[in-house]
Amino acid sequence: MRIALAGTGAFGLKHLDALAVIDGVTVTSVVSHRLEQAEEVARKYGVPRASTDLDDVLASDDTDAVILCTPTQLHARQAIAAMRAGKHVQVEIPLADSWPDAQQVAAVQRETGLTCMVGHTRRFNPSHQWIHRRIAAGELSIQQMDVQTYFFRRTNMNALGQPRSWTDNLLWHHAAHTVDLFGYQTAEDVQVAHAVQGPHHPELGIAMDMSIQLRTPAGRICTLSLSFNNDGPLGSFFRYICDNGTYIARYDDLVTGREEPVDVSAVDVSVNGIELQDREFISAIRQGREPNSSVRDVLPCYRVLGELDTELAGQR
Repeated sequence: MRIALAGTGAFGLKHLDALAVIDGVTVTSVVSHRLEQAEEVARKYGVPRASTDLDDVLASDDTDAVILCTPTQLHARQAIAAMRAGKHVQVEIPLADSWPDAQQVAAVQRETGLTCMVGHTRRFNPSHQWIHRRIAAGELSIQQMDVQTYFFRRTNMNALGQPRSWTDNLLWHHAAHTVDLFGYQTAEDVQVAHAVQGPHHPELGIAMDMSIQLRTPAGRICTLSLSFNNDGPLGSFFRYICDNGTYIARYDDLVTGREEPVDVSAVDVSVNGIELQDREFISAIRQGREPNSSVRDVLPCYRVLGELDTELAGQR
């Protein structure tokens, strides 16, 4: 499997680390908007080609698939370009920053029949997989998910604290993780969705604080709080309040509501959610099947985000 990676920020490096431990995978190209950064990363990971031109890489015949870790605003256009060029594509979350764009990506996937997977990593974290399997086995039923997604970002910085060339978004990026996971874990579409937001940052032009409420037809609810103003602890923390226990997921780790560790080491072949996500992408291509977190799978999430975006626009 010959893969090109576009985007050499924090998550691009996480994918390169993951691909390095998956058998039968070769990274053929690294693409960045700055050539010196692409060359530095290519040297570090032993990648033969560094480029600033994604279209040129997509036109080459030495690549089967591409992973997009580029700015949010480019995701939909680049995913479509990759499929038009005959390449399978994994696009990091979010798929798009508008409902019409998300629908267009899905339409091109149906037209081309190529694998198009979205990086909804929460589906692959061992902590959330552990919960999912027990729900499927009838051992747990979610009553409420209470989620906190907190960062301290008042400038354009990535997860490594390095400058970004683009502006992040609480709704279309960070809320997408939870909205999708809620539907995935409950196996229901969201029936009711509401959101409120705080003031927009005068320079970044985005809401820095947001609250979202969701409900399924069966009455399961999700409460999501998001902030770029929170000065620690940072990250996303998921509390599952179930009929048969309470669990707290912190990325790949899981504890009970009483902070008792849950062993998730045997859930999958790795305890690294990004690696498991990439393994699913590669396996789906090889087996000619639809991957978990395919564009079709995650489309209901983007419908909800589009509805919330419309609601929030009326609050400005």
